[in-house]
Amino acid sequence: MLVLSRKQQESVVVGKADDAGGVLKVTVLEIKQGRVRLGFEVADDVAVHRWEVWERIQNESLAGKAS
Repeated sequence: MLVLSRKQQESVVVGKADDAGGVLKVTVLEIKQGRVRLGFEVADDVAVHRWEVWERIQNESLAGKAS
């Protein structure tokens, strides 16, 4: 796992430098009372989910294939 420290209004980019459509930019918008608000910039056709939502989608997909 890569661990990075970022301050408010600083960003992290995930993806290849030569693939602008496949880049995910995550910006720390606010840090308040032990909570962090993040902003995500990515192409419209890329889904962004909280981890627990993504897990549920994956489990439902696997259950559908097993039927």
